[in-house]
Amino acid sequence: MIIDFKNEAPEVLPNFKGGEGDFIASIHFDGKNKILHGTLPPHATIGLHTHEADSEIIYILRGRGAVLDDGALLPLEAGQCQYCPNGHSHSLINNSEEDLVFFAVVPVAIR
Repeated sequence: MIIDFKNEAPEVLPNFKGGEGDFIASIHFDGKNKILHGTLPPHATIGLHTHEADSEIIYILRGRGAVLDDGALLPLEAGQCQYCPNGHSHSLINNSEEDLVFFAVVPVAIR
């Protein structure tokens, strides 16, 4: 399967998970995984949240910012990956003057 994000209309999600500003995302969900291409404009954030029934992998494609990873503020830039396992919390922060562009996968928990 090929997911062609460049030909999908992105959604604008204001204050996503209680964050600041807009989160722009093209999201594919097949019932098993959420796969997304996202952009955080300058100074936007995805709010702090806990992965209680799943996990998340975020790979930074372009830009730089930070992640609040279980309370630790860590810098993040293109070429790096942040993994938030089940039971942990994180927030993605664009504290720069350029877009923060990333690819993320959230596998649905199998019970």
